[in-house]
Amino acid sequence: MALLALASSAGLEVTAIHVDHGIRADSENEADIVALAAERFGAKFESRTIHVEAGPNLEERARKARYSILPENVLTGHTADDQAETILLALLRGSAWQGMSGITPSNDRPILQLRRSETEGLCSSLDIQTVTDPSNLDPQFRRNRIRHELLPLVCEIAERDLVPILVRQAELFRDGSTFISEEARKIDPTDSRALENAPKIISREAIRNWIWKTRGDDHPPDLATIDRVLDVAFLESVATDIGKGWRVARTDRVLRIEKPEAI
Repeated sequence: MALLALASSAGLEVTAIHVDHGIRADSENEADIVALAAERFGAKFESRTIHVEAGPNLEERARKARYSILPENVLTGHTADDQAETILLALLRGSAWQGMSGITPSNDRPILQLRRSETEGLCSSLDIQTVTDPSNLDPQFRRNRIRHELLPLVCEIAERDLVPILVRQAELFRDGSTFISEEARKIDPTDSRALENAPKIISREAIRNWIWKTRGDDHPPDLATIDRVLDVAFLESVATDIGKGWRVARTDRVLRIEKPEAI
């Protein structure tokens, strides 16, 4: 809602899109609230419906489904608080440079530097009716526990607001990630000699990107998988499993990725 108000006040031609995932009862009624706000700010309005089955990884599957029906380069209302939560999520997963870089700033995320409290304050000052998704309070979702439990606790321990600190840390990781990625692109990940001669952090990145791009996964391979592939490259083994039936094998000094037989 804050993004809608800001984009409209900036003189942009705005279309507010409400997506009903069909996950909870009466969610379709929220479209009326968005439609009224769009009308107030002179924006267009669209309502779209998708169906997401209940089950594991609900948030991730809902996000994918939502983006699948949204226009390319749609503007989203991610804030600095979302950024801080994302970084802590990445830390819990043991993510490397890219994960610790958080949400990449872009024109598609125009309020990423704003705090969530600022967007709430804006809506309150403009008397904009908002809706709180009850699932945002559900502790079964890890991000919610980070938002409501972990982040307040670490701020209390540090005796200061850590959101700006985490955002700055993400910027540092992003700079490092960019450099490492550029250097890794100079290496042929199928050439074991090139991998052996490069700094290990660069070799790992080359392997990571090679596997990720080849398999087309949502997430890159973990460190243990990457290091098993490096064992193959360093002649300590001739092949290794990299998950879901995929393998990396070596003939002489050349590596290759082998698809599962069913693919």
